[in-house]
Amino acid sequence: MRWNLNDGGKPDSVLGKGDCVVRAIAIAGNLPYKDVADALRPRCKTFNDKGYKRASKSGVTIGIDKAVYHEWLLANGWTWTPTMFIGQGCKVHLRKNELPSGRLIASLSKHLCAVVDGVIQDTYDPSREETRCVYGYYQPPTQN
Repeated sequence: MRWNLNDGGKPDSVLGKGDCVVRAIAIAGNLPYKDVADALRPRCKTFNDKGYKRASKSGVTIGIDKAVYHEWLLANGWTWTPTMFIGQGCKVHLRKNELPSGRLIASLSKHLCAVVDGVIQDTYDPSREETRCVYGYYQPPTQN
């Protein structure tokens, strides 16, 4: 699968490397980075304030817990398609011929990346030479 360097329009003023959720949503949803970050920031705060027993806090530049972004994506019309189930092993990899065409957010181990028409759009190539397992993917509302 080809890879294209794409930061999703991340402003230079935004520090941190844990913004893969914001980048992936901005790219796959064709949305401004700032709008996505602004929409998720209060949800991260609510999540953190509830005191969930997680190893780390959730934030737009430090990593967003799946409970935060999954709920937001579904509430905004995105469709989740799981591709891996408990005890089944990896069936779908980050390969062009194993994912549908169009705009997607691929859920990987500890990472989300956008895939647009079979091309990875991210700040680095997360495919591990096409061996990276895809746990599932989100499709935006206009693609259903």
